[in-house]
Amino acid sequence: MRTMTVDQLDPELVVTELLDGEGAIRLTGLFTDAQVLQARRAIEAETDDAKLTGSHFNQGEQDAHLQRRVWNLFNHDPVFAEMVGHPAIIDSMRAFLGTDFICGSYCASRTMPGFGGQEPHIDYPYWDYHRAHSFPARINSSFPLNCQATVVIDPFTVESGATAYRPGSAAELHYPTAEDRFFDNYQQMLGDPGDVILFYGLTWHCAMPNKSDSGRIGLLIEFLPKFVTPIEDMLTDLPDGYLEAADPVVKQLLGQGYPWPSQPPNAPMTE
Repeated sequence: MRTMTVDQLDPELVVTELLDGEGAIRLTGLFTDAQVLQARRAIEAETDDAKLTGSHFNQGEQDAHLQRRVWNLFNHDPVFAEMVGHPAIIDSMRAFLGTDFICGSYCASRTMPGFGGQEPHIDYPYWDYHRAHSFPARINSSFPLNCQATVVIDPFTVESGATAYRPGSAAELHYPTAEDRFFDNYQQMLGDPGDVILFYGLTWHCAMPNKSDSGRIGLLIEFLPKFVTPIEDMLTDLPDGYLEAADPVVKQLLGQGYPWPSQPPNAPMTE
């Protein structure tokens, strides 16, 4: 996987790597040890055994209790707004998804020791492309409708189950099947705390089994073009006054920066 430091960042190279290269790129050292620690403590507090409720589990997983989720991180510790708004991430997404891009989901995943991993997949809005008949004619991978960002909080290692991916698989819109033999040819998104891994959501990927003796936390951010409906409702539970006081970038990510459609339904068209 290609690696860049903040000083080396070139958003156009990010675009090229995501669309024409491996489909993933690692940005190193974006966040300080203090920011990482603050984020880790917040997620651990929400996912400790004593506090967990069914709402924190990803019920779709066979071993759901071993993959613990915290949804809508905008509604949690302020460090999460700092992280999602890092200039290196924002500049990369402006180049990749257009200047008015939004956030479709922002959650934390904590995979525990013994977590068995996932099946290879692609992400929203492509995530059900195994039902290709439900998509528009001639939809293809030539322009992106998604980008994923993983903020590494705990070390992403082979032992801890760092995300696996098939380099170059985003070149063609295709949902991975058993015939593709994903596990015969994959790499892993390895990273250190404070790194960010960007990848095109069409890149085949999956979390791998956590064979370590500790949990592995990553922040999972989904970015979308302005016209794609977010998968997660991130507005309903925000505290009163949150949007009014938010940074302009956060307001944009929450869909407040794009004024259309501005007319009520059935209003007469005006020139």
